[in-house]
Amino acid sequence: MQKGNIGITTENIFPVIKKFLYSDHEIFLREIVANAVDATQKLKTLAAKGECPGELGDLTISIKLDAEAGTLTVSDRGIGMTAEEVDKYINQIAFSGANDFLEKYKDDANAIIGHFGLGFYSSFMVAKQVEIFTRSYKEGAVGAHWTCDGSPAYELGECNKAERGTDIVLHIDDENKDFLEKSKVEGLLRKYCSFLPIPVALGNKTEWKDGQQVETDEPNVINDTTPLWTKTPSTLKDEDYKSFYRQLYPMSDEPLFWIHLNVDYPFNLTGVLYFPRIKSNIEIHRNKIQLYCNQVFVTDQVENIVPEFLTLLHGVIDSPDIPLNVSRSYLQSDANVKKISTYITKKVCDRLQGIFKNDRADFEQKWDDLKLFIHYGLLSQPDFYDKAKNFALLKDVDGKSFTYDEYRDLIKATQTDKDGNLIYLYATDSEAQYSYIEAARAKGYSILNMDGQLDSPLVGMLEQKFEKCRFSRVDGDTIDRLIQKDENKGEELAADEAERLTGIFNAVLPKLDKVEFHVETRAMGEETAPVVITQSEYMRRMKEMSQLQAGMSFYGEMPDMMGLVLNSDHRLVKGVLTDAASLNEQLQPMEADLRGLNARRQVMEQAQRDKKSEEITQEERDELTKTNNEISEKQNQKKEILAAYAKGNQVVSQLIDIALLQNGLLRGEALSKFLRRSIDMIK
Repeated sequence: MQKGNIGITTENIFPVIKKFLYSDHEIFLREIVANAVDATQKLKTLAAKGECPGELGDLTISIKLDAEAGTLTVSDRGIGMTAEEVDKYINQIAFSGANDFLEKYKDDANAIIGHFGLGFYSSFMVAKQVEIFTRSYKEGAVGAHWTCDGSPAYELGECNKAERGTDIVLHIDDENKDFLEKSKVEGLLRKYCSFLPIPVALGNKTEWKDGQQVETDEPNVINDTTPLWTKTPSTLKDEDYKSFYRQLYPMSDEPLFWIHLNVDYPFNLTGVLYFPRIKSNIEIHRNKIQLYCNQVFVTDQVENIVPEFLTLLHGVIDSPDIPLNVSRSYLQSDANVKKISTYITKKVCDRLQGIFKNDRADFEQKWDDLKLFIHYGLLSQPDFYDKAKNFALLKDVDGKSFTYDEYRDLIKATQTDKDGNLIYLYATDSEAQYSYIEAARAKGYSILNMDGQLDSPLVGMLEQKFEKCRFSRVDGDTIDRLIQKDENKGEELAADEAERLTGIFNAVLPKLDKVEFHVETRAMGEETAPVVITQSEYMRRMKEMSQLQAGMSFYGEMPDMMGLVLNSDHRLVKGVLTDAASLNEQLQPMEADLRGLNARRQVMEQAQRDKKSEEITQEERDELTKTNNEISEKQNQKKEILAAYAKGNQVVSQLIDIALLQNGLLRGEALSKFLRRSIDMIK
């Protein structure tokens, strides 16, 4: 019997393992099973070379649970070890610079095992004692037994193991008894070991017999040893890919299409990536790509392996060039990882371009599912635009699709303004913005449908990419102002009439929460609506961006800036102005006084601007203050007169409410009053 201390340079490795890997201690099972697979693969390699005597027999790796004894046993029939090999590979751990190690990996515990080759020792995260029963494949080999209780002290001796291979027996500690539950262990095996190349069995299968579950003699194999991504694409049919997708994601809709990855230079990579049906809520679909190393599950956190927008894809990536225990710092610096990322991006772009080129109708049909993914790529990956601009689409409100170049050529002749800017009109809700869309169509304009989750930031990006252009939402202003042409317009109102009209409508404009209105008059033609509500393009974009981008929340708290435009050419607005002529006797003297007071104030302000502060007399200051007060008093008197008139004019309130209703801004009591007034006005 050999006794000794494990050859390490720190006094006790086990507290280090427990402390730094506790948060991820379930990976012990992956490590032990992966070692068993490795031993079995080595045996198969030796057998292929004729260097392994006897028959290989059943190579299934077996996991057995014994709750009564408190043990979890992983058994393989692989290459096994001699006592000398146990002493070399188990007792002598290449482990140095303990202090540097602890400091370097304090924030990245998952890298410890992989970096220092401590896979076997991860078992001490859950076990108070670990035993190894092993026998080498070599002819005449004698079984070896190793045991350790979680301290550097071990015992190594012989045992009567009849067959080659290794049994790892974990005596589970009291804090981790849940690892003796079949459901818990089976869940971990399916997570980490579902596609291992060697069969892995957890006990035997059960069947329902005589009213109860009875164990059979058939091993309960939990893995598929030849998953789809390991097969040659030419041997696979569409149904094979769909079936594998259902196996990976049982509750998901059928994928749009897929890419089979298979490259062996300058790095090794296999896998299958699926394009899922994505319509909204990016976060739900993240972390669906599973990373494997030689069919051993590593992680589904692949942000550092594939570009951010590709994390929306589903599927599997398998690369032996990415270590089993992968660290963030490794991923960010490793050259192979960067090559893999570039390769995957290229394959994705080639696949999309190929579908677009070979079957554009099919691509257009899938566009609504693809656009969130492609738009995310355009916004998050600077070089993706150059690859995607030839197959990225714009859709108009009639459902027709165009490439960026096609749409530019379509609208160039009609939607170029007087300054040479190409104006892209768009709607975000075709139903709610119907009247604005119709007004644009009446001018012969085309309107895009931009109702996607990322369309708001996309608009800003496309304005930077396209030459001399501007995107304007169709309700951002009156149509003649959205695309300004050198066209003859109706005659604008005189200043007094415009001020009188805006005052009347302002007087009964409701106070809405977080909404500010600016009322103005504009000659828009007799056929245009009498009152049009518009929304500031800039402020609306900032508010939309505040919902997506940190640090812009203050925009979300600001009021919506709305315009209420009175069409001075429309008969109903003209009628209000004509009817308000009854106020002339009261208003005209007041308006004349205001013109005189404003002229006087302008003269005084100009005179004071030409003087230094100390040169302005108190008398001059008092005179200006008095004039300002008189102007305010006259303006208030005028507002009161206009308000009294407006409240008695049902047409004014009706026109405002119709415009509010059209924009979804008329609710509650105001809507009820509008309905009653509408009934009263029907004669």
